[in-house]
Amino acid sequence: MCHCRRTPSNPTWLKPDVARIAAAITPRTRLLIINTPHNPSASVWTQEDMRALEQVLTPTNVLLLSDEVYEHMVYDGAPHQSAARLPGLAERAFVASSFGKTLHVTGWKIGSVCAPAALTAEFRKVHQFNVFSVNTPMQHGIAEYMASPASYNGLSGFYQAKRDLFRQGLADSRLKLLPSSGSFFQCVDISAVSDLGDAEFCQWLTREIGVAAIPLSAFYADGSTSMWCAFASPRTTRRCARRWNA
Repeated sequence: MCHCRRTPSNPTWLKPDVARIAAAITPRTRLLIINTPHNPSASVWTQEDMRALEQVLTPTNVLLLSDEVYEHMVYDGAPHQSAARLPGLAERAFVASSFGKTLHVTGWKIGSVCAPAALTAEFRKVHQFNVFSVNTPMQHGIAEYMASPASYNGLSGFYQAKRDLFRQGLADSRLKLLPSSGSFFQCVDISAVSDLGDAEFCQWLTREIGVAAIPLSAFYADGSTSMWCAFASPRTTRRCARRWNA
């Protein structure tokens, strides 16, 4: 039997709480899953966070699954801190990336996993009886597109401009814009504008304002007073800001 244990994030806007992670590890722990940049909070792990995690895991045999599908969408000049950067993490890590997220083809559902040879051998045993393989034409399409690094090296600036546009559009509202350091998501605290729960508020927002957002409580067992928005489309971003401020 496999048992998953949830480790709450630090209340300082969902930063990783490495002390809680360390306390949650037992002799029965086999795998730790992390995600940076994080969906839905848009927070990122810093180098300090990663080094602290390395110190926690070094004396253990715990494996690490590091979900890094938004690795090319980190903002304000900060570098992406991959588990592959630190030897004590890289030796035990499966690093998951997404061609779909990176190359704007999420519908193709193609990604990659990097790990030490011994770990990939075990990973392929599972993959063989899961999806087996990806269709050939899309693999050729991605290989051709990736021939130019410009297709992904400019993503940070590309999405940061969209993030900034979204934040500017809501800057004069009573909504509290929470930090967005990576991914293409923006979380917004609604507590100053409504006494409704986040799910009820998002339903009202869709019906009355014509703007769709997702209640953050859909992702967290502890509840939330925030909603989750995506700013990938600049036209949609402008329309949302105009309707909210109308």
